[in-house]
Amino acid sequence: QGRGARSGRIDQLVSVQGVVVGAFADGLQGVFVQSERDDGDPLTAEGLFVEHAADAVPQLHAGDRVRVSGRVAETGDERASLTTLRDTVVTVIGAGEVQPLRLEQAPAAAADWERYEGMALRIAAPLTVTDNSSLAGYGELSASFDGRLFQPTELAAPGPEVARLAADNARRKLVLDDGSASKAPMDVALLGTPISDAAPLRDGSTLRDVQGIVDQRRGAWRLQLTAPLQVTQAPRPPAPDVAGDTRIASLNLLNLFNGDGHGGGFPTERGAVTDAQYRVQQAKLVEVVQALRPDIAGLMEVENDGSGPDSTAAQFVAALNARGPLRDYALVDTGPKLGGDAIHVAMIYRKARVTPVGKAATLTGGPFEHKSRVPMAQAFRAGGGPVFLVETNHFKSKGCGRDADAASGADADQRDGQGCWNPVRVDSAQRVIAWLDGDPTHTHPVRRLLIGDFNAHAMEDPLRALHASGWQDAFALARHEIL
Repeated sequence: QGRGARSGRIDQLVSVQGVVVGAFADGLQGVFVQSERDDGDPLTAEGLFVEHAADAVPQLHAGDRVRVSGRVAETGDERASLTTLRDTVVTVIGAGEVQPLRLEQAPAAAADWERYEGMALRIAAPLTVTDNSSLAGYGELSASFDGRLFQPTELAAPGPEVARLAADNARRKLVLDDGSASKAPMDVALLGTPISDAAPLRDGSTLRDVQGIVDQRRGAWRLQLTAPLQVTQAPRPPAPDVAGDTRIASLNLLNLFNGDGHGGGFPTERGAVTDAQYRVQQAKLVEVVQALRPDIAGLMEVENDGSGPDSTAAQFVAALNARGPLRDYALVDTGPKLGGDAIHVAMIYRKARVTPVGKAATLTGGPFEHKSRVPMAQAFRAGGGPVFLVETNHFKSKGCGRDADAASGADADQRDGQGCWNPVRVDSAQRVIAWLDGDPTHTHPVRRLLIGDFNAHAMEDPLRALHASGWQDAFALARHEIL
């Protein structure tokens, strides 16, 4: 292993002896072997990953004492590689045991995980579930020492403080993995209790006495678990108590595409591959909207196929009303395709709760032609109240693109926490500000609300441009009882 991020003996033939502490031949096509004796250097790891296929002879199990000869390699990429023995010859020479190293706290820096690579650990400190979005898809879970992690640019403006927060996140974060290469596993082996409504493993849940092998692959430090997780479920947050009498929501529909609108036309450019998958996706989203009970909702990532009866947006509204219990939703008509993107923003409203005032306005050109999605604005009145305006956005994502669509120059990732295309999002924000200042709906609203997906956190340049122009965070205002 050596003291550095990469072995100093790459391509050399070596022989090692140790005990199998993690047997993952079925999933990772290999096992972790750890020395029974510490070499006395706290900067060097005592473990190695040994490539060994599930059908290789001999079959290996945790607790086997082995002698392994092979060629040293670094697998993965330059920034996150795993010291590995390849082209191996393995002999089982008995049985052995290595006690996991007890870790009381996070290392001082992310690079310090290197000294534990390939070793069995028992983490005595509690870990907090900080991201469960990959659990069903890849059988992995992100956890952190000392509480949950937050995006650095949610807390600080780009600069030295963001860099400090990012480094602190990196040292505190550890991906907990199930040792499988399966995508969308039917059963997640790392869970002691299956996911259910009563035990959803939501973010903020606490994990105790986590045990596994330190691994580095797919760009992250991770623990390949050797024992089921012991979970204290986080309680469901209480329903928000926000003053006001009109409910306005913002919801990303995650590339909702309906094919040709008649059950055919699949696979589509994005979204579902089959009509059956589309129906499942639509049904889930209908349940979400009915649970939120919005009087008005801005929708993102809807197929850009207009507002006609065969359009994805119109059929979503029809499914929403058919499901109930709220059955008075209508779609704001924006006419044919908006801009040049495959997806567009849309807006729905409850006819019994609000009344549209005038027609919807849209802003085209510039970044809204092929990068940010065309924004739309609609004025409403609730009962006999004053006119207010809701405007929905979906700014360019932070993904850097590929080939002819790759970000370059100032649009490239500046490594300041804001990702690619930040100037495009700033330009989008500034154009929206100027557009709304010109009263595009000609309704003279007394209050204006921007919603949608800005693809920017609270302290990033696009939102700071909005704040500098007088726009305020509605949730911050609600917390201070200004609304």
